[in-house]
Amino acid sequence: MNDFDTSNPNHFKYTTELLDFHILGGLTTFGLDRMRVTLKVNRIEDEFHAYRNNIDLYNANSVEKFVRKLAEFLEVGTSKIRRALQVLIAELENYRLELLDQVENEEAEEYLLSKKERRSASDFLKSKNLLEKTNKLIGQSGVIGEDGNRLLMYLIFTSRKMNNPLNCISFGSSGSGKTHLQSKIAELIPEEERLSLTSLSANSFYYFKRTELKHKLILIEDLDGADDVLYPLRELQTKKKITKSVVQKGIGGQGKTKNLTVEGPVSVAGCTTQESIYEDNANRSFLIHIDESEEQDEKIMMYQRQLSAGKIDIEEELKAEELLRNVQRLLKPIKVINPYALYLSLPRAVFKPRRTNAHYLQFIEVITFYHQLQRASKFDLQTGEEYIETTLEDIKYANEILKPILLRKSDNLNGATRNYLEKLKTYLDNKGDTLFTNREIRKEFRIAESTLRRYQLLLLQEGYIKRRKDIDSDSFAYEIIDANEFQELENSINSALNFCIEKMEAQTPLSKETK
Repeated sequence: MNDFDTSNPNHFKYTTELLDFHILGGLTTFGLDRMRVTLKVNRIEDEFHAYRNNIDLYNANSVEKFVRKLAEFLEVGTSKIRRALQVLIAELENYRLELLDQVENEEAEEYLLSKKERRSASDFLKSKNLLEKTNKLIGQSGVIGEDGNRLLMYLIFTSRKMNNPLNCISFGSSGSGKTHLQSKIAELIPEEERLSLTSLSANSFYYFKRTELKHKLILIEDLDGADDVLYPLRELQTKKKITKSVVQKGIGGQGKTKNLTVEGPVSVAGCTTQESIYEDNANRSFLIHIDESEEQDEKIMMYQRQLSAGKIDIEEELKAEELLRNVQRLLKPIKVINPYALYLSLPRAVFKPRRTNAHYLQFIEVITFYHQLQRASKFDLQTGEEYIETTLEDIKYANEILKPILLRKSDNLNGATRNYLEKLKTYLDNKGDTLFTNREIRKEFRIAESTLRRYQLLLLQEGYIKRRKDIDSDSFAYEIIDANEFQELENSINSALNFCIEKMEAQTPLSKETK
């Protein structure tokens, strides 16, 4: 009587009246055109006298050679071995097909909200001051500080459900908490709708199933180790589809070309310490600069102390996480129309305005999308398509959240250098002086000489500081040219955004005409 045992996924056993077959290492479900296994075969009465071989059971020539060598080694008739192998191959085929069906069913399963969970999520989405409550709940889930960045990142992750998702890249020095922030916000997204990647090869993205990544959040912990996949990532972000042609063996061993296509859209988030290297990817993303201030350091350290002292209610954090995940599950794809779009314009100081303008409009749509349970559904008279409309409040919210982003987009300096310059201004203002030396700043800020020289060189090139010779000490000192330039830039952006709001508010007939 034949016995096929798959209880151990790494060691299958198949027993006949005469022989024991051991399939070591299990069976892969990738590539149904082959069945490569590692076999160990012995007579039942002598398990130590065994023949081992790695073989493709779909290769007839290899199987025939294997049968002859095994028959000679174990002194068993070839007909009995052939018959046993045929039964074994059939069992392995059935097992592999069952595995594939199991995987497909698992992927198709969706988390079903209970009535209580659905009611709680619905009540939350219908509540007043939704964004403020969302931001507060994010804080309750264990995200410390980063008030603006955490809400921005949560809304960007929410956009994965839309046809034009947004992306983000988090910048910060080593140990600043950029990966921690991304992973904590990602925990507020349902597990079945996110994919976290740590190790990637050049062809990784091409071997997902066609719709496996559709409307998913892709998280990359360290962009510095993902150079090979930056191009397919950009294609997924921009074209919402990637395709690669590969050659596979067909019937008779002939080569056959096959196109591997993976569809988006996807929302991509990554972290890096190197702001200038990923320009092509950064142009497609919101740039989030981690708060590295002393105040933020103190908030984090206080949380760590409270956690160590058992003063943090972990159950409350988990409840906040679960509610936000259920809120995400309740949101459904729906078209958003912004009737105020023609009245919107970016501040002139913004660099690369075309792509920034697209991101600005998409972010407004995300806020409308997030408020979908508070918006009346409308239908296109020609197509019958359902949609919701953006309100002035949505635009005001977007402007408030995006001011820091637009400010960074309008700045000649990268984030690290700007942070250094603003810290330097504060130091000199408290000191009541305008001059400083490299030695003084290195000692005061505890900063590496190479890093300081890099900052100083860029500031000199861009005209933010000037070098002056100190006659008394015969050394160089530096002076900030305009201590108010950043504040003036911020004011100009605020004025431009406020002007648009005032112009739209003056268009009183607008809402009636568009509705």
